[in-house]
Amino acid sequence: MTDDPQLLAKRVAYVKAIRGLYRNERIAGLVGSLVGALLLIWGRMGQGAPTWAVPVAFLVIGAAWSLFAYVIIRRTRYVRAHPFDPQS
Repeated sequence: MTDDPQLLAKRVAYVKAIRGLYRNERIAGLVGSLVGALLLIWGRMGQGAPTWAVPVAFLVIGAAWSLFAYVIIRRTRYVRAHPFDPQS
C-alpha cells in the first residue's frame, strides 16, 4: 500500500462512486424486507389477521431479496467493467 495522498483520494472517490450505485434499489429492498417482516409477524401473531397476510409477506420478502441480488449483480458487473485506474 502506498502513502500517496492523491492516489488515496482517487481510491476513496472510486469507492464512494461504487457505493452510490443503485442506492434507491437497495433502500427499496430494505424497506420491502421490513414491510414483509412486519406483515409476517402480524399475520402469525395478530388476532384476527387475514389468511392472506402470511403468503403475501413471504412474497414481499422474496421480492425484496431478489432486488438485493439484482443490485449485487449489477454492481459487480460495473466494477468488472470499470476497474480502479490510478491514472484516471
